Amino acid sequence: MAMEDAKDEVDAAFTRKGLRGLTYENAFGGATSFLRRTYSKDLTGVDIAITGVPFDQAVTHRTGTRFGPRAIREASALQPFDPPYGWPTNPLEDLNVIDYGDCAFDYAKTSAFPQALTDHIATILAANTASVTLGGDHFITLPILRAYAAKYGPMGVIHFDAHSDLWADDDMDRIDHGTFMYKAVKTGLVDPKRSVQIGIRTDCDDYLGIAYIDARSVHEKGTAWTVARAKEIVGNQPTYLTFDIDALDPAFAPGTGTPVWGGLHSWQAAACLRDLAGINIVGGDVVEVSPPYDTTGATAIAGAHVAYEIICLLHWARTQK
Repeated sequence: MAMEDAKDEVDAAFTRKGLRGLTYENAFGGATSFLRRTYSKDLTGVDIAITGVPFDQAVTHRTGTRFGPRAIREASALQPFDPPYGWPTNPLEDLNVIDYGDCAFDYAKTSAFPQALTDHIATILAANTASVTLGGDHFITLPILRAYAAKYGPMGVIHFDAHSDLWADDDMDRIDHGTFMYKAVKTGLVDPKRSVQIGIRTDCDDYLGIAYIDARSVHEKGTAWTVARAKEIVGNQPTYLTFDIDALDPAFAPGTGTPVWGGLHSWQAAACLRDLAGINIVGGDVVEVSPPYDTTGATAIAGAHVAYEIICLLHWARTQK
């Protein structure tokens, strides 16, 4: 459908007939659902549900990621005009993908948030639907993994980040974005032997058996080597992909709470994500997009691309089974 044929298509997030197809609305107007997908709480027949988690009360430095889901959705308005570049398939044409809205929680009852998010994701998974979550700080991955592990057992994880998030913290009631992976391993949600961290460039005393590929190794050995190593580690078992936007160098993603220089270039992240096609991915998230620290919107644009690549990976995994 050409742009001139789309004059009657307004706010497809509410008016689309069916759940599939590209969208040709003006990128600068209309409802900002992710990729202009239909807003719906009906999971019947849905393959992938995009959901936002505007939570940033676990950060160690700068807040602002509560605005991440909204900014990522807005940035994604540029993307649903064409099939995803570099992929032989088109998930928007082949799968039922919706925007499930945001996880509801009381910001004044922080202690109740983790269970609220686990229940939110569990509802999606109970419908045999995969979730792609827009954060939010990186703590949110822990409650999400609880829901995934309840369905699939201990998860293999591909974790893009500048930080390992493995700070030792045995107080399971603490809510901290720097300890989520430590707690996920210690509570059996994650199988460290089937997990890998990519882009690391801060110190970690104990990786708890998780393999890591630091940013310098990606730069020097290349994306093909990185992906081959990651695939070797995670194997064919159910795998979750979590992407902290600070895995990217601040030159490409300045809008984040704890930026660290020397990170991945955007082309490296794109190449890694696309070449991971074939893993048994069952869900994923992109976190730590903090719009107040990026007046250009580049960080949110990067986040939207990461989320779309996760959708493509899910599509590939489903169609190749």
